[in-house]
Amino acid sequence: MAHIDDIIQTLDELLQPAAFADLGPNGLQVPGAHEVTRVLTGVSATLELHERAVALGAQLVLVHHGLFWNFHPTGLTPLLAERLRPLFKHDINLAGYHLPLDAHPEVGNNAILARELGCSDIEPFGLYKGTPIGRRGRFSTPLTAAELHERVHAVTGREPLLLGRGPERIGSIGIVSGSAADTLNEAVAAGLDAFLTGEPREHITAEAAEHRVHFVAAGHHATETFGVRALGELLADRFAVEHVFFDQLNPV
Repeated sequence: MAHIDDIIQTLDELLQPAAFADLGPNGLQVPGAHEVTRVLTGVSATLELHERAVALGAQLVLVHHGLFWNFHPTGLTPLLAERLRPLFKHDINLAGYHLPLDAHPEVGNNAILARELGCSDIEPFGLYKGTPIGRRGRFSTPLTAAELHERVHAVTGREPLLLGRGPERIGSIGIVSGSAADTLNEAVAAGLDAFLTGEPREHITAEAAEHRVHFVAAGHHATETFGVRALGELLADRFAVEHVFFDQLNPV
């Protein structure tokens, strides 16, 4: 059992959210029970995830995509009210960490992706408002496009989309999870052979081909399951709470 204040303090100290100019608040978004014995993690704060928390008897829902964003309408919309209702009714905390969880060098989405893909010489990459949130790395043995496709599929559990036409052997890659298609330009400037993100954009097919870079669209959701799961495991180890990860079905 752990106190919610101790959990949030631990997460804030680890992820340093104040260092990021983010699109919404990081940390505790909905306060609930003081004592936590079970933590449910998932990528996005949806009604389905909150109802799963109720069914499991979780006192904390921990996500990458929280409920509140500066590009959403101001105020309590009917959809937001429905998502909040199970949390309020069952005294469940909700905490979310967005860019800080993309950027962290150990438990971040991009650092874990780079390690799982077999990269070495992993370094910060992918600037957002001047702060790197992605990672770049090298393959000790360069890969073919087919081998990169197979490796990404194995790591993410999702069939990736490969766009563009890069070199026959891929020795370097930049990684920014989620929606970062325009970071392709940074990969080009860095001379990387490939760039991986979650979602493509219409113009990317031609640009990647003309720049001679392999563009890998591996799924917004699929590239962002890693960090929040790692946070849940960290909390389970540090506070002896139970951790359950719920992989919501989302093909995007």
